[in-house]
Amino acid sequence: MPIASTEPTPIGRTLITGGAAGLGAAVADGVAKAGGTPLVIDLDPSASPYAAYQGDVTDTRGIEALVARIAEEHGGLDAVVTAAGIDKPGRLDEIPGDVWERVIAVNLLGTAAVVRAALPHLMQVHGRVVTVSSSLGVRAVSDATAYSASKFGVIGFSRALAAETRGAIGVTTLIPAGMQTRFFDGRTAQYAPGPDANLNDPANVASAVLYALASPRGSEIREISVMHEEEPSWP
Repeated sequence: MPIASTEPTPIGRTLITGGAAGLGAAVADGVAKAGGTPLVIDLDPSASPYAAYQGDVTDTRGIEALVARIAEEHGGLDAVVTAAGIDKPGRLDEIPGDVWERVIAVNLLGTAAVVRAALPHLMQVHGRVVTVSSSLGVRAVSDATAYSASKFGVIGFSRALAAETRGAIGVTTLIPAGMQTRFFDGRTAQYAPGPDANLNDPANVASAVLYALASPRGSEIREISVMHEEEPSWP
């Protein structure tokens, strides 16, 4: 029976969606500090100090072509982290259909499109995928039908992908709770965290992503939950 290596996997060319802000930017910084090469895709990549590309993950065919171009320009890919994500809280009958569907398109369909395009390159090097779900991907609450549907979907997608690619690439699902990012900007008070909310530093969450990416070959972290120690919604 093969024995898993005890040597960390080097962090290499890591494609990060939503990599110019929030968790994605924290992951990009972590990759760079670990000696890897962050490759950022974002709607507005101007804030990223790394190799950054403008892209909308809801344009699934366009994003597939962009991922292929990035891989060609950098001689391949070693890892993908799908940190792009949005939300629009509200009751199902209050959210316009196109807004509801865009949440699904960014969080779930965009994740699948990026991974699908990167897969041939990852298979060549036994690379790794880290998908980003949410605590609301395992716990449903009111006024979050779009977000929960998309994040529950990311977990199902990732588990199936892990089964499909077992032994060929690594697949990890990150399940974070609320973080100190701009994710909540523009929300009404009803849906915004209060001043005493227990939000995690995205750098702490990013360190868990880097740990998964550097896990020794043959040893896979399939799912990892990260949250503030006083997070009230867990378990």
